Amino acid sequence: MTDPWADVTAVVTAGGRSSRFGSDKALVTWQGRTLLDRACTPLQGAATRLLIAPEGRYQVPGWRVTPDIRPGEGPLAALEAALHAAPDGWVAFTGVDLPCLTRDYWDTLLAARAPGVRGVQALDGLKRPQPLAALYHTSLRAHVTDLLDAGERRLRFAVTAPHVRHVPGVDPALLRNVNTPADLPGTR
Repeated sequence: MTDPWADVTAVVTAGGRSSRFGSDKALVTWQGRTLLDRACTPLQGAATRLLIAPEGRYQVPGWRVTPDIRPGEGPLAALEAALHAAPDGWVAFTGVDLPCLTRDYWDTLLAARAPGVRGVQALDGLKRPQPLAALYHTSLRAHVTDLLDAGERRLRFAVTAPHVRHVPGVDPALLRNVNTPADLPGTR
């Protein structure tokens, strides 16, 4: 059986300002682990592992820090940096904002890849695609750069129909986005 992670580059983006959180979100400890560690751990099976962040801010064993090409421009710019730094293949892309993702979540997305598909996104409980915990193919490099050059900053336009596959039935708790301390599960 072929390893589904063999052509995958894991990418965690941690270059944001954490302005709504009030402190460096990546280094916040929740349930005994930092949010950065929680985002990286389920992606350890990837052949290549990239952390999109400013040089010198974080160190994660086995992960290479790659700075944003366009610092401060948001997750679409982080995806651009990831796509250009990754070898040809798939990128499993997420941020420290999503500390509840699991290895099973990523395995489910990897199983949904198919010919002609250049992106795989889970659908949340309201059936909305989730582009910040998704797979992107490196063939999207030029498209993402063109979007950014045209002033687009929304990650949802990185891949669109008919080249995206949506995966329903994902546990919505896995997709809990953490923007403030109160967003951490079990802290209310």
